[in-house]
Amino acid sequence: MEIIIPIFAIAMVLGFIPGFAIWLGHRKDMMKLQIQATAEKAAQYAASNKALEDRVAVLERIVTDKGYDVALQIEALRDQRRVEDRFESREVERSN
Repeated sequence: MEIIIPIFAIAMVLGFIPGFAIWLGHRKDMMKLQIQATAEKAAQYAASNKALEDRVAVLERIVTDKGYDVALQIEALRDQRRVEDRFESREVERSN
C-alpha cells in the first residue's frame, strides 16, 4: 500500500507534463494569432489615419487659399435655398 502512493504521484506528474506542454503550445499559437490580428488592425488604422490626414490637408488648403469667405459662400447657399423654398411654396399655393 505504501508503494502505491509514490507510484500514483509519479504517474500524475508524468501525465501532467505532456498536458502542460500541449497547453503551452496552444498559448503560443493563440499569441501568434493575436499578433497577426493586431498587426492587421494597425495597418487598417494607419490607412484610415492617412485618409483623414489627406482630408484635413484639403480643408486647410480651402480655408487658406480662399480665405474665410467659405463661411459667406455657405450662408449664401443657405439664403438661396430659402428663396427657392419660398418660391416653391408660393407655386404650390397658387396651384391649389
